[in-house]
Amino acid sequence: MSRPLPLAHLDVFRHPVAMANDPSDPDTDIRAGEVAVALPATADASVYFIGVIHTPWKTRGECPKRGNADGPICTIVVDERWHEALTDLAGHQRIQVLYWMHRARRDLVLQTPFRTGKTTGSFALRSPVRPNPIASSFVELLSVEDCTLQVHGLDCLDGTPLIDLKPDHGSAGQQG
Repeated sequence: MSRPLPLAHLDVFRHPVAMANDPSDPDTDIRAGEVAVALPATADASVYFIGVIHTPWKTRGECPKRGNADGPICTIVVDERWHEALTDLAGHQRIQVLYWMHRARRDLVLQTPFRTGKTTGSFALRSPVRPNPIASSFVELLSVEDCTLQVHGLDCLDGTPLIDLKPDHGSAGQQG
């Protein structure tokens, strides 16, 4: 049995926006009170992106801070190699979606959110700006057709890399 290749090698899932901190990007400006640190020279592990998420939002300013069950329908496209892993997922009303906030800074240890203006440690915030910008949303699963899922409740940018899908164990009467 062959090992799956990382999706970063496939053009369809290549994310043209680097994860580097671009000083000319207004989303990466440092606000008063914020502190950045040097990132490690090498990573400790790797992640396979298993798909891509499509949403209506192109910029952080457009994107909601938290997903809303009444929000727009978003599409999750899972790479064909993982098609069998979707078996029985449609039997769940809600799922957890884990994704990589690929456009977020990774070097801030202290942040000053616009909402509060109070400088706070990155681990005390739900901000996408963190050393490993992994996000998680519990969403309503509307449909599963082949490798395409339709959901309500996401809060990420269009083109966000998908890390994993899991059934919501908090849903009554569901197993998994």
